[in-house]
Amino acid sequence: MQEPPVPLDETVRLLSLQSLRILDSAPEERFDRVTRMAKRLFDVNICLVSLVDSDRQWFKSKQGLDACQTPREVSFCGHAILDERVFVVEDAHVDERFADNPLVTGDPTVRFYAGCPVHAPDGSRIGTLCLIDDAPRSFSPSEEQTLKDFAALVDDELASSTKINVDELTQIANRRGFQQVARHLLPLCARNELDVELFFFDLDGFKALNDNFGHKAGDEALQAFAKLLLKGFRNSDVVARLGGDEFAVLMAGQRVFADPALVRIRELAKDMQSDFSRHLGWSVGRVKFDPDTHRDIDGLLKAADEQMYADKTRKNKGAG
Repeated sequence: MQEPPVPLDETVRLLSLQSLRILDSAPEERFDRVTRMAKRLFDVNICLVSLVDSDRQWFKSKQGLDACQTPREVSFCGHAILDERVFVVEDAHVDERFADNPLVTGDPTVRFYAGCPVHAPDGSRIGTLCLIDDAPRSFSPSEEQTLKDFAALVDDELASSTKINVDELTQIANRRGFQQVARHLLPLCARNELDVELFFFDLDGFKALNDNFGHKAGDEALQAFAKLLLKGFRNSDVVARLGGDEFAVLMAGQRVFADPALVRIRELAKDMQSDFSRHLGWSVGRVKFDPDTHRDIDGLLKAADEQMYADKTRKNKGAG
C-alpha cells in the first residue's frame, strides 16, 4: 500500500482548513444536497465531501457510508489533493498503490474511486468531493467535468457562511443560496441532458393572515410551508424561500417526477394543524428548463413567476 505523500503546501493548507472551523461540525443541508445529487447522477454507492486533516480524512457530508472519518494514511483523498486534476482509480484491485489498502480489502470494499479537490477561499486544496463504488468502472472526460462542476458547488459553500445563503426564519436556502446553486446546476444539466423543472410558489391570503392574527402567526405559516415543501419534494431537490411569502423548488435528474410531489404536498397540508393549514393556500407556476429559451436562472424564475401569477388570477376569477 502506498501512503499519500504530504503536499508541499501542507502547513498553509492545514491553516486554511482550521480557519474554516468546519471540522467535526454537524451535518449541513447545503453540503448534503450536493452529495445526494452527485450520488444519484453518477449511480455510485458512496459520495462524500472529505476534508483531509493532519492525520485523518473527516467527512463533512456522506451518502452511503456510516463512518465519520478514516486514517489519512489509508485515504484515497490524500492522493487526490496533490493535484488539481480529478484523481481516478478505475479498479483498486489491480492498482499497486491500493490493492492491499484496508479500505479495499475490507469495508467499504473500494474498487472505483474518483475525487475532485475542493478548496478553501484562499485556493488551498483541503479535501475532495469523491465518488466510491464496489465495482470497477471507467470514468470519461465528460464525467470528470461534471464532477468538477459538483465540486465547484462545494467550493461555493465553503466560501460562504451559512448566514449568507440560508433563510434565518425557515432554515432553507434564501434567494442568494438558491441562485448560487442554480447557476452551477443549470449548465451541468444542460451538458448532461438532464431534466430540470422549477416551481414558483406564492402563498394565498398571507397578508390577511398577518393582519388578522399578527406577524407571529405569519412567521409560523412560513415555517410550516417550508417544512411542507421539504417533506413533499425529494431530499435532493433545491428548496428555497426567495423572500416574503415566495418560495421556489428546483428539481433535476434523468427523470423528474413533479406531479407526485405536488400531490404529496396537498395531501400533507390537509393533516397540518397550523394557521397555515386553516387560512392559507398557494398558487404555483412550473416551468421546464430549456437552454434555448431560458438564458439563466433569472430567466427561468421570471417564466415561473408569470405562470404562478396566471394560476393566482385563474383562482381569483373562479372565486369571484
